[in-house]
Amino acid sequence: MTKASDLPDGERRIVSHNGVEIGVFHWEGAFYAYQNLCVHQGGPACEGLIMHKVEDVLAPDRTWHGQRFSADQVHFVCPWHGYEYDLRTGECAADRRLKLKTYEVVRRGEDVYVRAD
Repeated sequence: MTKASDLPDGERRIVSHNGVEIGVFHWEGAFYAYQNLCVHQGGPACEGLIMHKVEDVLAPDRTWHGQRFSADQVHFVCPWHGYEYDLRTGECAADRRLKLKTYEVVRRGEDVYVRAD
């Protein structure tokens, strides 16, 4: 359990429960929690950079016009080998069939709990 005020919006905390590390993210008022274990080689997936998804800009004729940051999709990047995960779903950005183990986050007033049963 932690206090919502101890985890400012845009931040994350790594907590441990029965030997399992869990990354708890606070993003745009919502809380998300995932096992801190990359699907690639077991790296600390939740500890890397948090950034908006990089998108290609294509013209109507499908020619490439550069890149931009997504307005709504946010990823976190495993620091070991750069695997990216959707912050809101835990899905691997390169292959949405791969997903981090997700934990339910419950907020009761100022208290934030991760259901890790």
